[in-house]
Amino acid sequence: MTGHITQTPDGAGSSGGDGPGRWQPGSTVLWRYRENGGPRLHICRPVTVVSDTPEQLAVWLAPGTECIKPVLADGTPVHREPLATRYTKPRTVRRDRWFGTGVLKLARPGEPWSVWLFWEPGWRFKSWYVNLEEPLTRWSGGVDSVDHFLDISVRPDRSWRWHDEDEFAEAGRAGLMDAEQADAVRAAGRAAVEVIRAWGPPFADGWQRWRPDPAWPVPALPPDWDRTPAQVTT
Repeated sequence: MTGHITQTPDGAGSSGGDGPGRWQPGSTVLWRYRENGGPRLHICRPVTVVSDTPEQLAVWLAPGTECIKPVLADGTPVHREPLATRYTKPRTVRRDRWFGTGVLKLARPGEPWSVWLFWEPGWRFKSWYVNLEEPLTRWSGGVDSVDHFLDISVRPDRSWRWHDEDEFAEAGRAGLMDAEQADAVRAAGRAAVEVIRAWGPPFADGWQRWRPDPAWPVPALPPDWDRTPAQVTT
């Protein structure tokens, strides 16, 4: 695929918008995460729907998008805090922007991970990133989840490696994840690795050749980004 391609790649299904509660391509929804161990939302990213089918939701996080991100109560970026106190110090949220190249996010109903695609400048494909998380819950304005710390990166040559194992272990020590949940996350990671080894969807679907529609605007962050959904579905 070349040029500004907005179709879904080979084998990835139709362009979406069919069926009850499906979002049309080009519409804006919110991709949100609740804090670990609590009910508050601490990450919110407005995204553009690429396709929405019963098999998969695909969205585009455009460069420059205003987002909500967690920070320590004194404003220190979370990743700059030493690991030993990263998950015990009080936190708040602030508005920020998604810098660098955009991200294509793919999620299949019921799967405890989403797959993100990253590019270098000039649309040179960089990697897939498997973000282990709660299966997404859908509501009228978007999708919500909880991040599970542990991740996997997959390079174009199909090699892969774990990421953030230290953060995953520290989250357990800090009480953000009990032993049963940690075991479930590890099992989800092993299941994702089996998909990678088999080169199953979405890795074999050609999404790395996808391009966003240049007519799409950068979505705005609504003032009520943290509203409670009236209806939630899986």
